[in-house]
Parts: sequence; structure tokens; C-alpha cells
Amino acid sequence: MAAVKACNILITGANRGLGLEMVKQLSEGSCQKHIFATCRDPDGPKSEALRELAKKHPSVITIIRLDADDPCSIKESAKKVGSLVGKNGLNLLVNNAAIMINGTVLTSRVEDMNNSFNTNVIGPLLIIREYLPILQTAAKASGTPGMSCNKAAVINISTVAGSMTRMPSMYKFFPTLSYAVSKAGFNMLTVLAAEELKPSEILCMALHPGWVRTELGGEKATLEPKESVEGMFRVIGSLTEKQHGGFLDYTGETLPW
Repeated sequence: MAAVKACNILITGANRGLGLEMVKQLSEGSCQKHIFATCRDPDGPKSEALRELAKKHPSVITIIRLDADDPCSIKESAKKVGSLVGKNGLNLLVNNAAIMINGTVLTSRVEDMNNSFNTNVIGPLLIIREYLPILQTAAKASGTPGMSCNKAAVINISTVAGSMTRMPSMYKFFPTLSYAVSKAGFNMLTVLAAEELKPSEILCMALHPGWVRTELGGEKATLEPKESVEGMFRVIGSLTEKQHGGFLDYTGETLPW
């Protein structure tokens, strides 16, 4: 059972992998909540599993089109969600959508770098910017001091591949230059966004899900999505202002930048 009690939750990249597992676990919880499950192409074949899940929980899940590469779709999604949550605002924003492209210094194309930065850095930046007003609404509506995911929070799903301390020793096994460089940028975005969101008492941190057996993580990964998401939700549910601007993994361990 999910350890997250936030009322209004938005998850990007919710049609597959970790995003889909998050929606699944949240929809099975007993706490009253509404999940805005966003993806690039809600009507496409890759979103069939999400559509089936939404049919089972029509009062809990709303599927919204949000393409992290498309600023217009980000803006439109924020308007739609804002109108639906009203004065309650958005309690939890999970920036989960990402792409990973294999390559090294010698083989990575300019296109690979551009696409990685658009999806993994610029997209989350614009999403935080557009959704900030309804996150602020939730923070004010809570009427409670401090920070938590039940009040208002931005959780950026990152990776140790973006850690300048950890990645060098992993690089020969995981030659994903554009992904690693963009996720390092994503980590810096988390740190700086945390500075800007602090006055509004909106929690912001980066969370590493572990090496998970998904389309992105591959078949050799050591974790099943269910285990990773259960761990992440335990961490998310326990967060306070002490972890604001931090970098943790799905077990709650603090990671080096």
C-alpha cells in the first residue's frame, strides 16, 4: 500500500514503467486522492495499459496529455489540472518522464544531446514553472507549517547516473553519456528549484529509484518496478523540510551529487 497521503497528485510519463506502477499503487490505496496521469500520447498504443487502469478507477485517475518536449502541451495541461483541482491546488508533482540514449563522447550525436536535454532538463523546468501556482495554492490551503508531500512537493525522479561522484566508476558498464550529462543537469535543477520554492514551503528533492527492470532500465536490472515504487513511496511519505533540496534513493539512503 502506498505510503503517500497527498490528495491531488500528478505523475509525468505515467503510461509505462515506473510511472505506470506509481499510478497503479496509488489507485489501490484507501486514502481519498486524485491522480493526474500524464503522458505524451494518451490515445496511442503505448498508453493502453494506462487507459485500462483508468477504466478500473474512473473516479481516481484522470489521464492528461503532457509532452515534456512540447511547451504548449505543458502549459495546456497545467491549465486543465488547475481548473480541476481548484482551490485545493496540487499537492504532489512527480517529474518522472525521461529518455535514455546510449553513447559516448565519440559516438553521441548532437541530436542525442538535444533530445536528452529537452526531455530530461528543459521539460521538467517548464513543468515546475507552469505548475507552481497550483502547488502554491495547495501549500497555502494546507494551513500547516513545514514541508511534506502531503502539503506541496516536487519529486524529481533522477538517477545515480547523474551523480558526478558515482557515475565515473559505472560509465564503462553504462555508456549513456547524453543521459548522464542531462541527469546531472536535472540534479542541479532540483537544487536550484529547491532554493526558489523554499519561501512557498514547497518541498523539492531528487529521488533515485534504483536499477529497475523497465523499458529504460533493461532486462538485466536488479529491481522489479513494484519493489522500487513501494520503496520510493515510503521515502516520499516520510519527507520533511530536512530532505528539502536533497538526493535520496528508494531505500532512503542519501546519495552524493
